[in-house]
Amino acid sequence: MDASLERTLRDIYASTRTIAVVGATPNPDKPANFIPRYLQSQGYRIVPVTPAHAEVFGEKAYDSLADIDVGIDVVEVFRPADEAPGIAEDAVTLGAQVLWLQLGIVSPEAEAIGRQAGLTVIMDRCMGATHRELGLGTGP
Repeated sequence: MDASLERTLRDIYASTRTIAVVGATPNPDKPANFIPRYLQSQGYRIVPVTPAHAEVFGEKAYDSLADIDVGIDVVEVFRPADEAPGIAEDAVTLGAQVLWLQLGIVSPEAEAIGRQAGLTVIMDRCMGATHRELGLGTGP
């Protein structure tokens, strides 16, 4: 990883307190569960966004980003790439600072929406694995 990207990523983790997870699930076998749970174990507040559940990770779940009534630093996306542009628009409206599309999710349109509004956009990268890769994780 180049030094500029590493600096950007470290800045994201250092300034982040609350992460909205779009597509969060209570299913422990899915990345949309074990990645947010890992981040929660590292001290980040996770705000699940999933209309299918009332609560995930011990936190109230929201039907959509538009329904969230707390400040959000990062919108982490575990949804198909074709949904990412709409999620990016909602992240901008919500006032997030970062749009993070998980590993395997690439959307140039979502990237353009986010960057035009001043968001930092990370695509096709696992937020949990990157946290560990940078040596920021604690515990097992």
